[in-house]
Amino acid sequence: MSRIGKLPVKIPAGVTITVDPEWVTVKGPKGELRQFTMDEVSVAVEGDEAIVSRRDDEKPARAKHGLMRSLINNMVIGVTQGFERKLEVNGVGFRVNGGGQSLELHLGFSHPVKYTAPEGVNIAVDKMNITVSGASKQQVGQVAAEIRALKKPEPYKGKGIKYADEQIRRKAGKAGK
Repeated sequence: MSRIGKLPVKIPAGVTITVDPEWVTVKGPKGELRQFTMDEVSVAVEGDEAIVSRRDDEKPARAKHGLMRSLINNMVIGVTQGFERKLEVNGVGFRVNGGGQSLELHLGFSHPVKYTAPEGVNIAVDKMNITVSGASKQQVGQVAAEIRALKKPEPYKGKGIKYADEQIRRKAGKAGK
């Protein structure tokens, strides 16, 4: 039995989980999230808990058991608390403007880079720090990764966009005579 999959998902007050044959829908104060169900596992709501069980002990079912439980748990956390990722912009002459859904970055290119976030993801800018927040953990992580990919941090001076908790491995520069 999967150690993660066998744990029930606690449903806090103000959150409703609806299970259809093809979708699991979670509604809460921060929005609504949907996840398709997998054939090998089934989801049942009993009282204030959601229980994920697998249909048999074949390898595909065992692999998807814990995954489905984690996805549902992330949806419950997302509609109650939300998720956020923090990014830092480092570099001389680099600037960040915007907020809400759009972002304009001056990253040393010949033109400013414009980025628009998808619906359900919010971007906040504070000087050289960018905070990406939203209800969906997958969307927040994807948007943060796309913003970071605009100018990855380089190992010699550390210039670029990095996660706030990321450590950049620095290299020594060219040895002089």
